[in-house]
Amino acid sequence: MQAVSARSFVGQGVTARPVATRQARRSSVVVRADYLGSTTNQIMVLSTFLPLVAGRFGLAPTSTRHTNAGVKLQAEDKSAGLYSNDPAGFNAVDVLALGALGHVLGVGVVLGLKGTGNL
Repeated sequence: MQAVSARSFVGQGVTARPVATRQARRSSVVVRADYLGSTTNQIMVLSTFLPLVAGRFGLAPTSTRHTNAGVKLQAEDKSAGLYSNDPAGFNAVDVLALGALGHVLGVGVVLGLKGTGNL
């Protein structure tokens, strides 16, 4: 492949300078196919499942069950118009919030275990 010259402006005149050609670098990609049964996947599934179960069965605060200053769950209806057909009042906002909390916990566990060399 030949080097193509590009024009550069210096003062009033035009000079040509060679442009360096870039060689394509190839790197090997390693793919691990054990993802579905991996330890990382099991940690993430469990850490997302536990907050969802706790919220659904009334063990964690949700959009319908708030806490007071003594960290006691109150069963007052303060849902702000968020209704669902679930008997416990579990709605989409609760799923998103508790699912995000579970992912944060799972990432913390995975990074902690990888940092200590146990994963």
